[in-house]
Amino acid sequence: MAIESDSSELQPIALGEPRQQRSLQARVTWGERVVTIGGGAPVRVQSMTNTDTVDVIGTAIQVKELAIAGSELVRITVNTPEAAMAVPHIREQLDRMGIDVPLIGDFHYNGHTLLSQYPDCAAALSKYRINPGNVGKGDKRDRQFGMMIEAALKHDKAVRIGVNWGSLDQELLARLMDQNHARAQPWEARQVMYEALIQSALDSAAYAVELGMKPSQIIPSCKVSGVQDLIAVYQALRQRCDYPLHLGLTEAGMGTKGTVASAAALAVLLQQGIGDTIRVSLTPQPGESRTQEVLIANEILQALGLRTFVPSVTACPGCGRTTSTTFQELAKQIDDFLRAQMPVWRARYPGVEAMKVAVMGCIVNGPGESKHADIGISLPGTGEAPAAPVFIDGEKALTLRGEGIAGEFQALVEQYIERRFGAAATAPQA
Repeated sequence: MAIESDSSELQPIALGEPRQQRSLQARVTWGERVVTIGGGAPVRVQSMTNTDTVDVIGTAIQVKELAIAGSELVRITVNTPEAAMAVPHIREQLDRMGIDVPLIGDFHYNGHTLLSQYPDCAAALSKYRINPGNVGKGDKRDRQFGMMIEAALKHDKAVRIGVNWGSLDQELLARLMDQNHARAQPWEARQVMYEALIQSALDSAAYAVELGMKPSQIIPSCKVSGVQDLIAVYQALRQRCDYPLHLGLTEAGMGTKGTVASAAALAVLLQQGIGDTIRVSLTPQPGESRTQEVLIANEILQALGLRTFVPSVTACPGCGRTTSTTFQELAKQIDDFLRAQMPVWRARYPGVEAMKVAVMGCIVNGPGESKHADIGISLPGTGEAPAAPVFIDGEKALTLRGEGIAGEFQALVEQYIERRFGAAATAPQA
């Protein structure tokens, strides 16, 4: 039995939207290109190459592919003198191609040496990633960390202090374990590990500030590979600092597992306003493009309503009411078409990335979903008349019939985009 409520006494349900982010703002630059991170800026998408950095042309090509896919910063491995010497040439190749995406140098073990001995490399990079767990041990740690910060100061670069539980500072972890044993009620081992991750990041950040770094130019991260672990660590990290934070699940995995794990972890934190720049660390399947990790990061942000990258296509999953795979084929065709056109459309049709298209398979939800979209089509299901009504801006505009429905609907989508987002639509009136 339904329970009736007095609607006059009800409070409005809070709108479903992420919390506002609160952090300092970093600036990562190359030439005229400025990528802001934190401080109210959009959540930024990062990626990383998997080429041998010594391969200048191969690396530049992959960076270009990642940038075109939507990566706003791209990290490259700098692990040898040969790699360090290649970095300025990679930057030069990108500049020649008109790709001004900032490059991040990923340093481990010998970063202090490479940044000091190869100043052209230090200058060509826009940001340095420093892992406190492997900059050195004992007395060498502070000196070698300091050399990397000095390079950042000299060349006016931002730094990411990237802690990873796979390479955590073992001396710090051992000290915290000893302290834990002395507690009347010891913490669980995982809790000690959480604390070690956070202390490693924040202590290193504090030392960088002591050496002269601006707090706003320091971007910490504390990466783990467990979803619940990542959520717990970042919730605590945000409470203890206002640095802009880099967010990502390390070693997320391959295919569905990596995609779902990354989406689950990042969505929870981003909904809470935690995370200013993200990377999806997806292991590519054999033959799969490296750009897949960028597309997934974009989809996560778009699904949460944080950003828009490409027009969204709403399509039903299909059921016994749908007579064929036509709606599935049409949905994929339209989605592929929109994604392929976006590199050109971003400049030609400002705002088109927020457009919504619906491709539905029968009369149950088809007309309703199509009305909610900017442009939508409801294909006939089992027992329905062989006709496909098209809805534009919430109103039924026309009905398509025959074998050419797919091509005709795609043409209608193109016409709609030109009419709504083209230069004529935005030109000032005389």
